[in-house]
Amino acid sequence: MDDLCKEIVAFGRGEAAAHGLIATPHPGLSVLVETSPTKLEAMIYDPVVCLVLQGAKETCVGDRCIRFGAGDSLIVSHTVPVVAAVTAASEAEPYVAMVLSIDLDVARGLYDDVGVSADDDDAGGLCIDVAATDERLTDAMARLFRATLSPRDLKALAPLYVREAHFRMLEARHGGMLRTLLWRDSAASRVGRAIAAIRADIARPMRVAQLAEIAGMSVSAFHERFKALTATSPLQFQKELRLTEARRMLSVEGRAVSAVAFAVGYESPTQFSREYSRRFGTSPRMDMAPRLVA
Repeated sequence: MDDLCKEIVAFGRGEAAAHGLIATPHPGLSVLVETSPTKLEAMIYDPVVCLVLQGAKETCVGDRCIRFGAGDSLIVSHTVPVVAAVTAASEAEPYVAMVLSIDLDVARGLYDDVGVSADDDDAGGLCIDVAATDERLTDAMARLFRATLSPRDLKALAPLYVREAHFRMLEARHGGMLRTLLWRDSAASRVGRAIAAIRADIARPMRVAQLAEIAGMSVSAFHERFKALTATSPLQFQKELRLTEARRMLSVEGRAVSAVAFAVGYESPTQFSREYSRRFGTSPRMDMAPRLVA
């Protein structure tokens, strides 16, 4: 694992990125390198597996905080707003992780080979879980990363390693929610359809009744299952998604406050600024890219 950490850090430097999330030539795989602890930041997790090789991190979903470190992996089955921070990192021993997007089509193609565990339960559970990583998943992820360093390996071997990594995720003890998501009529799958509808157009206002209809559930059952999965209500989930995406637009894209407000579905920039400040403790203008702040 030490050698793999060094290879990833060297790769990051070769990409002119000393730290942060660094894309690899494979579109679904990124590596994360941080040389110092980071502050808690709101962000959106889409379905991924995050394998930590060195250092430690904390991720909070609602009022639940999950702490994990070297040798652990985090599996996220549904899109969810979180607050996260790297808690252990230094120049000598940076935080190093591999992040692979979960391809549900690949996972579904493997589902019949994995099946359902007796421990899988569609009645409850959060969409994020962490556990010690099986060595076989670590090996598959390592081979995938190394395949990205060669154009020939990337083309010929990377798809095989992606498939293997998904198989190992589905086999994992903490892959239960991912397995449940693949049941055709599971509550997890139904809520997933509603989340996908929200994610597809965050500016579109959607009532709980509309989302419940998309999920094919009663309003009360949908609300209960949605909150169990995401640790928040459907309406709060939409607001968190909008505000977190707005922050990205301001700080990364440098768009004007009013333009961002309308882009994420607010009718009033004043209301947007008020809710943004309440959520992040700072005004939207303070988070704008410096080049646009006059």
